[in-house]
Amino acid sequence: MATELLSNILTTIILLPFSKLLVKLAYKIIPDAKDKKNEDKTVWLDERLLASPPLATSQCRQKAKGMAKISKTAMQDAVGIMFQYDQKTADKVEEAEQKLDTMEDKLSTYLLKLSQKELTEEDSSTITELLHTIGDFERIGDHAINMVKISRQMNESGLQFSEEAKADFVTLFQALTEISELAVNAYAKNDVALANKVEPLEEVIDKLTAEIKHKHIERMKNGLCSPELGVYISDLLVFIERISDHYSNVAVNRNTV
Repeated sequence: MATELLSNILTTIILLPFSKLLVKLAYKIIPDAKDKKNEDKTVWLDERLLASPPLATSQCRQKAKGMAKISKTAMQDAVGIMFQYDQKTADKVEEAEQKLDTMEDKLSTYLLKLSQKELTEEDSSTITELLHTIGDFERIGDHAINMVKISRQMNESGLQFSEEAKADFVTLFQALTEISELAVNAYAKNDVALANKVEPLEEVIDKLTAEIKHKHIERMKNGLCSPELGVYISDLLVFIERISDHYSNVAVNRNTV
């Protein structure tokens, strides 16, 4: 057992710098890996790589980066229709959310299989980080759908944001878009400097949501906002806070491995 573990550690040290290249090479030289024409490349995982944890984790990392981009686009599309509902954009967000669900399910199943192998401490830590992170990306997709539902329901009810509320949300949406760009770029590039900028921005978003909540309550007290619209605004602020929290989680998790 000790000899096998030592062998795995030595293999990891030797192969890790070439992991991305080796994953691509494996797809080219293994017949079954290159003949999966009917499978979505974004969700397909090569079970053969489970025999080599460094390659398997590298493969999973690439899929997680794909989830990061999909979740970011879904969230930004949802933000884009909050003031003006658009069915085509809503459909795009729903399609992205379904893909994120599928990717999270397949990746988590694969990673749990990988966790049963003889692993180095680094590989074990990477698996734990990946399981948390893909969960965050999947939940961002869920909250993007929740935002779309609010936009759709407001559109169907003929409700609109007041000019004051719209101005507040423009600032908040800009901050949310910025944190998504920072977190996803930091994750994709493994950039610690970028990741360190996420948490301060998450705190800014918390302050903005608190201020908007206070203004919203005051408008309701003064009869300037209907109770029905008030419910939508309250829910929207909750979803935005949670999305921001998930991006913060991604940055923190990436900094600890």
